[in-house]
Amino acid sequence: MTDHVHHSPAAAGPPHMLRIGGMSCATCAGRVEKALRTVPGVDAASVNFATNQASVSGTDVADAALVAAVKHAGYTAQPVEHHAGHMHDHGAEENPRRAALLVIGAWIFALPFVGDMIWRLISGQHALPPSVQWALATVVVFGFGAKFFSASWRALKALTGNMDLLVVLGTTAAYLLSAAIVLGIVPGGHHDLYFEAAAVVIAMVLTGRWLENRAKHSTNSAIRALEALRPATARVRRDNRESEVPVDQVGVGDIVLLRPGEGVPVDGEIVVGRSALDESMLSGESMPVEKGVGDAVVGGSRNGDGALEFRATAIGANSRLSGIVRLVEQAQATRMPIEALVDRISAVFVPAMIGVALLTFAGWLLAGASVTQAIVYAVTVLVIACPCALGLATPTVVAVGLGIAARRGILIRDAAALQNLAQAQLVVFDKTGTLTEGRPRLIATLPLGISEQELLRLAAAAQQGSEHPLAKAMRDAAPAALPPMTEFQAQRGAGVLATVDGRKLAIGNRALMQRFAVAVVVLDEVARRHENAGETVVFVADTTPAQLLGALAIADRPRAHSAEAIAQLKANGIATMMLSGDNRATASAIAARLGIDDVQAEVTPEHKSQAIAALKAGGRNVVMVGDGVNDGPALAAANVGIAMGGGSDVALAAAHVALLREEPLLVPQAIQLARRIKGKVAQNLFWAFIYNIAAVPLAALGLLDPVIAGAAMALSSVSVVLNALSLRWTGRWNEEKKS
Repeated sequence: MTDHVHHSPAAAGPPHMLRIGGMSCATCAGRVEKALRTVPGVDAASVNFATNQASVSGTDVADAALVAAVKHAGYTAQPVEHHAGHMHDHGAEENPRRAALLVIGAWIFALPFVGDMIWRLISGQHALPPSVQWALATVVVFGFGAKFFSASWRALKALTGNMDLLVVLGTTAAYLLSAAIVLGIVPGGHHDLYFEAAAVVIAMVLTGRWLENRAKHSTNSAIRALEALRPATARVRRDNRESEVPVDQVGVGDIVLLRPGEGVPVDGEIVVGRSALDESMLSGESMPVEKGVGDAVVGGSRNGDGALEFRATAIGANSRLSGIVRLVEQAQATRMPIEALVDRISAVFVPAMIGVALLTFAGWLLAGASVTQAIVYAVTVLVIACPCALGLATPTVVAVGLGIAARRGILIRDAAALQNLAQAQLVVFDKTGTLTEGRPRLIATLPLGISEQELLRLAAAAQQGSEHPLAKAMRDAAPAALPPMTEFQAQRGAGVLATVDGRKLAIGNRALMQRFAVAVVVLDEVARRHENAGETVVFVADTTPAQLLGALAIADRPRAHSAEAIAQLKANGIATMMLSGDNRATASAIAARLGIDDVQAEVTPEHKSQAIAALKAGGRNVVMVGDGVNDGPALAAANVGIAMGGGSDVALAAAHVALLREEPLLVPQAIQLARRIKGKVAQNLFWAFIYNIAAVPLAALGLLDPVIAGAAMALSSVSVVLNALSLRWTGRWNEEKKS
């Protein structure tokens, strides 16, 4: 028996969250990251292009300094703040109405070119005079496309390239070539004009960007759904008067009144009433939870049929709902390790594509093509080479996946943990409170020379200084009035020492008895029968002189779905193991009942982390599942640590994943989701790479028209985001959850 020890990891302050504006591709995100890392005090910075958010960690870092660094890099930044009852909008960086008007305006001026192209296919003649084409193209390129020029200028000042620079180079080249032909500077006729390419490509890119942002907006639907749970107002009683106030005016200690069917506005503790509350949107628990006086209620849950009064205990940014949203946002701003590959490619991609365009131009000239043809082919390369789909491939999937996980009661701290979770090979479980309910009960009392009541009275009295579940089981079964206890000492991994009624007692396992030369042979046979049945036997002895007073058999029932969770893991090719401080017979009996592959018993909390390190050293990707407090070192030592029933900042400080409810089935579900996310990332990266690998040579060979190239480039970005959103649309794993 071991006593609970609370591990409190050194607390680092929460990361600074910024909303970034002006990014157009993964290259932009990399440039913002680089700018943020130059701020004194910043330890790490991560920017997610899909969610337009940055997460910055460090010491003594002011938001103002971070905003200034981003602004200096040519972008905008705004600190993300969470308030009581309302939080910032997670929409795209650009005002949706303004973006839609830009698209509509661009197409009003570009559609005449579409009509002209159709007429040319039918009759072989242009319907639009050159001067009209020039005027229309000027409005579209330099009016509605002005944002591309400003973004390109910022990139050039930073001596880098981005998607906008490719768009500007391609459309400007087509525009200037056509203008030179109209002015007679370059030889050519009506059929050599490419004003339509410049105008239609700008319109298509604007349309693609607008569709992309709308789709990106959907990646955060889970967060917005969580934010919408909290009511805008609350009814409170102050000075014996009831009034309805905005939720951000509720103070800690206020008495909040809740009618049947209403949403809970703030966290609190029930003082009057009883009801069943629906917490499914916060924890994924489909069944309402019965609550009464003294129980906690969580802001964002929904009341059932009973009327409640509760005392507010946490409001605003300190509430559980705000904490969940904040943790998901911080995770979405992080990046999977595989994105390092995308970063390296993006850093050289734009300069490389400009080089390919120049080679295309030179190659066609050497092949005998006209200057006009050579420029058009080079322009097509620039237009279709935009790497936007590549930059969106990973972050959109991560954003959608983390949102789905949060809705199911699974909080994942960062994208790196997500990637490791998908690669899980071995899942190691703590026993008490993880695979079992953590509420042991006394099964048998085995006294020697004293009465059963006296044995239990002494054992329970000695346990008054312990928080261990076994100690609680003894106290719950003991008489109400217990004698005082002194000289309490917890013996980690063994039991406790204490003085009760002048007797120096040792209460614990065989190792503790051996330390004080207490013979247990007289009870050994019956004790082993209990242990082989999966029960824990606790010996009680007087140490002066060494005398065994008896033993207590205590059992902790496995959780309802523990065996099913183990079976699901094994069905997915994942090995399972149990680490327990219990003796080998008890631990092996429970492991056999649940179908666990391997057991390490009699492991102290200090040695659990060493056991995890040894398993990792064997080359396996190890997931550790524990209670988030007692198993802190082991959770931190694993490739992925999962805190069962945690969900707090404390649990996440040690673990990489927190489960908001004590449900073992969430472990295989989290791994299944992580694997689906990894699969979607692989699909997106494959299609993004294939698109550029296949399309650029076609453009260089003159097999693509600039307008078709523009349409393909815009659609590639949208398709990548839609594939990410299909995680939500085809989320069959949600239905696999047991209610």
